Amino acid sequence: MASDEIKKDIKDDNLDNENIEEKTETNETEDSTKTAEKEKNENTNDKEYDELKDKFIRLQADFTNFKRRTEEEKKNYIELGVKKVVNNLLPVIDNFERAMDSVEEKDKTYDGIKMIKDQLTEVLAKEGIVEMKALGEEFDPTYHHAVLTEDSDEYDSGVVIEVLQKGYLIEDKTLRPAMVKVSQ
Repeated sequence: MASDEIKKDIKDDNLDNENIEEKTETNETEDSTKTAEKEKNENTNDKEYDELKDKFIRLQADFTNFKRRTEEEKKNYIELGVKKVVNNLLPVIDNFERAMDSVEEKDKTYDGIKMIKDQLTEVLAKEGIVEMKALGEEFDPTYHHAVLTEDSDEYDSGVVIEVLQKGYLIEDKTLRPAMVKVSQ
């Protein structure tokens, strides 16, 4: 009987070993499935992270470009406004100069006109708007508007010999070209 019990115990042990092996195989399969799913989730998360990161970088670049464009547009609008106002003031300065030229006696009226004209030109100079030098300069179509030409023994050909209307620069750019007479 003892051998029957031993045989039974061995049989039970074999069954237990088979069950353990089956459970181990099942656990290994489950573990590998879980690992595969985990890797798949990690890959999906990495892809989603990369996509979100890319979108964020693009959005940040778009915002930076938008900010730069709006600042540039604002600057252009301000420059345009300044140019319009100054272009409307330049004829006033021209008229002050004509008034000064027409005065025969340099009296207090002349001094008052000169003071106002000087004050206007000083205000414009503070904003970077200055009178351009044209008389005796080589004719340059970017700065001068030739209205007349004249033969001259005194000047070489292509030189400004008379300024009919002063020109003005705004920060080294032509605001109003000078109307000039040029030698031939």
